[in-house]
Amino acid sequence: MARYLLAYHGGGMAETEEEQANVMAAWTAWFEGLGGAIVDPGYPVMRAMTIAADGSQSDGGGANPVTGYSVINAEHMDAAVAMAKGCPHLQSAGNIEVSETFEVNP
Repeated sequence: MARYLLAYHGGGMAETEEEQANVMAAWTAWFEGLGGAIVDPGYPVMRAMTIAADGSQSDGGGANPVTGYSVINAEHMDAAVAMAKGCPHLQSAGNIEVSETFEVNP
């Protein structure tokens, strides 16, 4: 079983308390539906700094900054993509980058 990083980009924040409750309920239902596939439900991302190879730094995460992440287990990329397609982040006009990770043994 492989591990996948779901990097969330864009999206919007719910404005009213009712909308916030609905969004939280949707995320909870999605996580529950994924069950044991969830490795790390992740967190939203607030502030970002970009560091260049020369050590210089700038505010922000580039042209398409990460706004959150989750980590899941899946049998293959197609399965991970299928899981990501049910993510509530997509309902807020965001998109999801699905990346397969690999273990590095020193």
